[in-house]
Order: sequence, then C-alpha cells, then structure tokens
Amino acid sequence: MSAPEHPGEMSGQHRVVGAALPAAATTADLERTTRIGLERGPVVVPDGEPGPVRTPPARGLASTPSSTDLASPELYLNRELTYLSFCWRVLQEADDERVPLLERLKFVAIVSANLDEFFQKRIGGLKQQVGAGVHSVTADGRTPQQQIADCQAEIGELERHKIFILERVLDRLRPHVDLARFVDLDPTQQAQVRDYYLTNIFPLVTPQAVDPAHPFPFVSNLSLNLMVTLHYAGDGEPLLARVKVPVGGGIPRFLPVPALAGALSPRKRTFVDLADVMANNLDLLFPGMEMEAVALFRVTRNAIMEQDEGEAEDLLELIESELRERKFAPVVRLQVDRTMTPYLRGRLASELGLDEVSDVFEAIGMLGQRDLMELATLDLPELHDAPHAPAPPVDLLSDGSVFHAIRDQKNLLVQHPYESFAQSVERLLREAAEDPKVRAIKMTLYRTSRDSEVIRQLVRAARNGKQVAVVLELKARFDEEANIKWATRMERAGIHVTYGVVGLKTHCKVVLVVRQDYDGLRRYAHLGTGNYHAGTARQYTDLALFTCDDAIGRDLTELFNYLTTGYKPRRKYSRLLVAPKMLKQALLDKIEREIVHQESGGKGLIQWKLNALEDVDLVRALYRASQKGVQIDLIVRDTCRLRPGLPGVSDHIRVTSIVGRFLEHGRIYYFGNGGKPEYYLGSADAMQRNLEKRVEVLTPIDDLRLQNELRVYFDTQLADSRGAWDMQPDGSYVQRDGGVTARHCQQQLIDRTDKRLREATRLRRRKVMAVGRRGKRG
Repeated sequence: MSAPEHPGEMSGQHRVVGAALPAAATTADLERTTRIGLERGPVVVPDGEPGPVRTPPARGLASTPSSTDLASPELYLNRELTYLSFCWRVLQEADDERVPLLERLKFVAIVSANLDEFFQKRIGGLKQQVGAGVHSVTADGRTPQQQIADCQAEIGELERHKIFILERVLDRLRPHVDLARFVDLDPTQQAQVRDYYLTNIFPLVTPQAVDPAHPFPFVSNLSLNLMVTLHYAGDGEPLLARVKVPVGGGIPRFLPVPALAGALSPRKRTFVDLADVMANNLDLLFPGMEMEAVALFRVTRNAIMEQDEGEAEDLLELIESELRERKFAPVVRLQVDRTMTPYLRGRLASELGLDEVSDVFEAIGMLGQRDLMELATLDLPELHDAPHAPAPPVDLLSDGSVFHAIRDQKNLLVQHPYESFAQSVERLLREAAEDPKVRAIKMTLYRTSRDSEVIRQLVRAARNGKQVAVVLELKARFDEEANIKWATRMERAGIHVTYGVVGLKTHCKVVLVVRQDYDGLRRYAHLGTGNYHAGTARQYTDLALFTCDDAIGRDLTELFNYLTTGYKPRRKYSRLLVAPKMLKQALLDKIEREIVHQESGGKGLIQWKLNALEDVDLVRALYRASQKGVQIDLIVRDTCRLRPGLPGVSDHIRVTSIVGRFLEHGRIYYFGNGGKPEYYLGSADAMQRNLEKRVEVLTPIDDLRLQNELRVYFDTQLADSRGAWDMQPDGSYVQRDGGVTARHCQQQLIDRTDKRLREATRLRRRKVMAVGRRGKRG
C-alpha cells in the first residue's frame, strides 16, 4: 500500500480550542472575543462553525527537543496529559455544527464523566504515590506532584472551555429542549413541580445537621449535595445542614415541567434541575426557619484501593473487601458552587481532609455535568444522529448452523458495531448451548451487560449438560460488584468459575467451543478486541475473528489450562501472541525486522490501530525504526507518549486520532514484512500494564480475504477528513478539514457494510431462484 504523505503543519489560521478565559467571563464575552493570548501561544476562540481546529500543545514542552538521544525526556509526552488532550478532541465534537444538537450535549456529558474517572483513577493513583513519598520521575521527567499540578492546570482550562460550549449548545437547544431555572418558571409550573417533588422525591430526602452533636456526615462518591446555612426566625445564630440530592435509583436529575395551556411551542420539552428544585423549596425540609445561603458541592473519591492478592486465601472475599473500603476511600477532589462562601469552602475542605488551595475546585456552571446524558438520550430523532441498526454479518447469513458456516469458511471477520453482536457472538453461544454435539465451552469474561444474554446462554449450556468454564476478571475497574454477582449466579448453575492468575488481570476476549464433528472433536473459537457486552457492542468499534483453525484452537486450549490453574510451566504457543510472557518481545522483534527490511533496500512499513501507546520501550523502538526510514502510521485514540514529526527522530511517523459517534476501541497491528504482510488483532494496547501485568492475546489474520477487509478498514480511517485529528510534534492535534460535506470514516464503514449486505442478499436470492428453476426442470 502506498502510504499517504506525512501531514505537516496545516497552513492558514486555525481555530484553536482551549482558550484560558477569565473565570467570570460570560457567553457574551466568548462571542465578542476574537483573539486571546496565552503563554502557550495565541488562541483563536471557536465560533462553532466547521473548519480547521487545533487543540493546545503539550504543557511544559519545548517545541523542538534539544537532543535526539532516545533517552531524553523531551522526546516523550506525559501519559496523563495526553489523555486530557483526548478529552479536548471529544469536547470539540460538542462544538461542531455538523453534529446534531443532542449528540453535542452527549459529548459534553462524556467529557464530564471522563474527567470524573480521571480524578478517581489517575489523580487518585498519583496522590497515593505522593503520600508514599515517591519521587521517581516518568519517562517525560515529571514527579507525581508535578503531574498532579500540570493535570489540574490543564483540567482548569478544559472545564472553562467546556462550560462555554455547554451554554452554546443549551442555547441552540432551547427551542426544542429547555433547561430552565425554577425561579423562572410560571407560578403554575412551580406549583406543579413542587407537588411532584413533594410526592415522589421528598420522602427520600434526609437533611443532616452539622454541629457538635452531629458530626460531619459521610459523603458518597460523586454524589450531589446542598450545603445550607440557616437560622431560626428571630434568632440570628447560623446553623449548618447538609442535604443529599437523591439522584439515581430511578430518580432523575432533571424533572419534566408540564407545558402551560396554550403554549406557543407545545412540542417544546422543558426540564428543571432537581438540585435547583430542592434549593428553592427548603421550607419543606426546614419549616419555620430562614435560609441564609445554599450552595452545591460534590466529592470525588480515590478508586485505587488494591490489596495484596498473594496474601489472600479467597480472591472474591478480597475484592468484596476492597469494594467496602473504596466506599470510604480518601477524597481527591471537592467541587463547590461558586456561590459558596470562603468560610464554608474552608470548612468542607477541613472536614474532608483536603488542601483548600490544591484540592478544592470552584465549579464553572452546573455541577455533575455527566448527568446531562439524561437529556442527551431524549427520544427526539430530529436532534440525534440517523439511527443505525447493526447489519447481520454477511458470512453468517445462512439459516443453518453457525458451526457449519465457520467450518466451511474456516475464518470469518466481524466488525462491530457495523455488524451485529447478537447475530454473531450471542448466536455462537446460543447455538453452542443447544447443540447436542457441543461438549464444552470455555471463555474469558471481563465486562458484560446488566441483562447479559452471554451469561444467560452459559447458564443454559451448563443446565444442558455441557462442560462450561469461565475465567471471570473480578478486578475490572468499576465492574467488580457486578462481576461478583455474575460469579455467584454462574457457580450456582454448575459453571466452573475461576478468577485467572494471581497478580495479573485477565483482559483477553476469547471463547473456545469444543464440538463433536463428523471427523472428530473440533475447536471453534472467537477472539475479539471488545468485551462480551451487548451495550458497548453497539457503541464501540471492535473487531472479532471466528475461526476453527487447529493451531489457534490448540493455543487457546493451552491458554485456558494456564488461566484455570495459574501454573506457570513453560507454555508454547504456535500462533497466538500472549502477554505477559511473549507479546511485548514479539512486537519489539517485529519492529526490528522492519528495520532490517528497510536497511536491505526494501520498504519497512508499520501500521497500528490502538487505544493507547504508552510503553516507553515500544515508543523507543518505533523511534529507532523511523530513524532508519521505516514508514509508520499510528491510529491512536487517546494516550500517546510518542511525538511524531521530530527531525532526526520521528520524521517518518504519523499519528492520527479518530473521534466520532462510536468510541474507537479495536486494536490491529500490521507489519509490512517485506511484502509478506502480517496482521494481528486482539485485546492488547501498547501499554506497559497490558504487556507486563495482564493476560492479553493477539491473533494472526492470515486469510487473504480477511486481510483485504482489514486493509480497507485501515485505509478508510487513514484517509478520513471528518473525524481524524493529526498529531503535531508539540503534542497538539489539528483536525482535518473536509468541510460540511465530508463523510466520517465510521459512516463510510456503515455504508460499506450495508452495501455488502445488499449484494450478499441479492446473491443468495439468485441462488435460491436458480435452485428452484433446476427443481422445476427436473
């Protein structure tokens, strides 16, 4: 394949996201401002119209390194900051006029949820390092404390920009969906909302006094809370109370407001924030008292609470213990309403054991913006992307056995969400559960959906007398509690449930079905890049191989023997690349082989599609390959330590990031191999944790037909001019400007899948008609 020319700095003036506007600025200020100076460079404030957009450069980074020594910290970007750069790119979707309005609101909610998780996991982990006295530096030369400071500064800019985009989106939405203030409602509407609150929510609310007789109450993670200052009528002594806003468990954050009779826009939907309703109806909680002030606050707790597995007698009990401890984990962030008084802010920080300067964040706009997902999912089709229904996989259109389809073709490739999870993965398990010839089912399970068809079919298989073994990962972050419940349910059904190897997360996505075929036992396998989760299979882009290849089947048998025993004799895999034992070294060897091809007069070519590129050894190896002239194309969704386009270091490396309606989640590794191309797909990102601390699997794709499919997939994404961002040497990203008519690569893949399905359906119809005609002649 002829690789596209390496994109350099785009000419002309860019709209650059990330203007550091004053905290007190208004939307009007944003619209009036045309150019604002920053120490990180001039910034053109976005106007919401399509066009070239550029994210801020990496913080604290020299634009041109002083050294080409591959050990120099200047050559490596910070893991945490590059993830925040991804959040900038996601946020830009919310400011893009080509995106439907409720989808834009969804992107604001997604960024907010991402930042919540970032504080729980990444900032929480860094604070643990600081507390433990860790002073070692990362590959980019930062201590844990320096990383915290830089991340908080970056998040401050991101939050300020996010609120302006949110205000703009809400303003555009107002003719259709209005998020109103309670005080601005008509008195009739206020009375109706108050009555709804009193009847349906008020009984769940519990005010808690804060005084010497009532210690400061426990505040749960990410909960929304009112801090109320009040006094008795005729007594000026202030009192303090905390009131939790009971969002969740069926209680919405945004309450619908009945339309007035004769309203000019009867189809307009109006909502009011539950926290706003509660703040304006405190007389129900505190009758006869006078309110002095009320302000919202929200805490974020550390999610990194891991114990030593090696000392545990029962891993399930250990994880349950961790979950109990996480509930009371240290607070890593306190968000407060900007109306909160300095005294209350200091009091809260003190009660929660926080530094008032570094750990308290004055919220810009609404607290808990992740809850906007409630509004973003309203059933208003005209404000959403065109509906997408995953197509039946072309290679599985037959009404016959899925095992016959796999056996006849030997290898099948399925692309989610373009092709159906239900009609591929769930179908495989459903037929395996019912097929009398199936003897055993083995699979790994990292995450699954709340109402899981996967679990349902595994239970059915066990009840039908099949041998079913599941390697369940109890430590899947934020899914531990759900996985414990699944483990209990499956064990009660007679499924052999194990929890993998001590000290390693089992992150690979594999299923092995052993079936008695006409010629003996045959192994059928599914190896994928995504979780066995029906929900994310409609929202994430993933790839999966269905195969009955004997060598891959033998390797999977060896893998499951390792996972279900934990024994560590030397295991041999003939086809699969398995972490942590061999995957990283295999990738390093294959990079070195491309260098040999290049130096021998051939053309070295490496193309990877990943979620993250963080492992320093792999980055260094890619730098060496570039220095030797190997052409390298990297499609990296978020974290990326590598700096492309540095003279003498990474001249031949291009880094692209794709952002769109679906979350890019697939992993593909391609090596040109001197004209004998190699493709691998699987669960592993190029991160140290994946390669050294997890069980991961990459499977080769040798079938030429499937290689052609992957080549189309790669080329479509590399040529994208709508959702693609090109990374620059300074760590910034420039969005490719294809204009209003540009079609996103994801939409192109939808269209291509639909076209293949139509062609396959026509071909099947012709075959059926031909058979019918032959029957009539006979």
